[in-house]
Amino acid sequence: MLNEILDNISRPSDKFLQLAKNRTDNLLMPHKAMGRLHDISEKLCAIYETLKPEIKNAAVFVMAGDHGVVEEGVSPFPQEVTGLMFNAFLNDMATVSVLGKREGIKIILTDVGSKYEIENLDGVKNEFLSKKVVKGTKNFTKEPAMTRQQAVECVEAGIDVTLKYIKENQLDIVLTGEMGIGNTTPSAAIGAVITGNSVEMMTGKGAGLTAEGVLKKIEVIKKGLKLHNPKPDDALDVLAKVGGAEIGAIAGTILAAAYSKIPVIIDGFISTAGALVAYKLNPIVKDYIFAGHCSEEPGHIKMLEYLGLEPILNLKMRLGEGSGAVLALPIIKQAANLISNVFTFEEAGIPK
Repeated sequence: MLNEILDNISRPSDKFLQLAKNRTDNLLMPHKAMGRLHDISEKLCAIYETLKPEIKNAAVFVMAGDHGVVEEGVSPFPQEVTGLMFNAFLNDMATVSVLGKREGIKIILTDVGSKYEIENLDGVKNEFLSKKVVKGTKNFTKEPAMTRQQAVECVEAGIDVTLKYIKENQLDIVLTGEMGIGNTTPSAAIGAVITGNSVEMMTGKGAGLTAEGVLKKIEVIKKGLKLHNPKPDDALDVLAKVGGAEIGAIAGTILAAAYSKIPVIIDGFISTAGALVAYKLNPIVKDYIFAGHCSEEPGHIKMLEYLGLEPILNLKMRLGEGSGAVLALPIIKQAANLISNVFTFEEAGIPK
């Protein structure tokens, strides 16, 4: 499945991008008076191949996984919290669920690699799928996080779930989210390897580490990278050696969106680690990605710079879950509304 998807991702339309730019130049306002909304709207036109983009159906794909490296004390929270949060996601108690429901966004939780097993789904308000590839990754300071084949299966799990919902729900945009205690550690490791920035530059306090805890986290990541020496240009090698199941699944969601020719809004630090993996598998995907926001994790902006993406929001958030992607969606919808419905000077009968 992965190779078929990678081989069949095509670039957004240059023709419609140019037509959109021409329309923007003639909208009934001072030139580009709405700033970056014009850039967003033009990108939407190129993706959808229309000058009247409209976003109706959205879903946020929350991918879940646990991490063996938590054994090294890289998170202030116990690993059990990953599974305990499942109930919150499924019953509109978690932040992304509350924010998403207000925007009419479908919430889909997928367990790709947690240690948790759901026993009862009766009466839950959101959708849950089990696509478990691993029951938590291995501790990458001692052995690879997972095998290369497992890494492939994680990406394919994300592709499979996303394609299913795109088709069944006629989605015209998808959003990425995640849950996994300790997942800023593999994300920083992936970011350091792929972007070439130092581990120190890529590593932050995650869910609330002290300054001393951050220093320990840096040493843990360095130990894993020295042990495994992942290859920067081989995304699956990086994902397998120091990554996470949910990060691979997020990459799959991004690939599925690009394959389906619809945009994807990525969330924060962990989602962007997934975007780095997807980009290394097929660089065209960048043209389908919108960066929802810039996280407080110091390495996030370096990831976005590497991808050539500018965040839509910067609200000093560091939650994850998909919260920043959800908050960015109304702005993207308004960008579509702008280019679709604001008259040009000629249409309004006003001399330019």
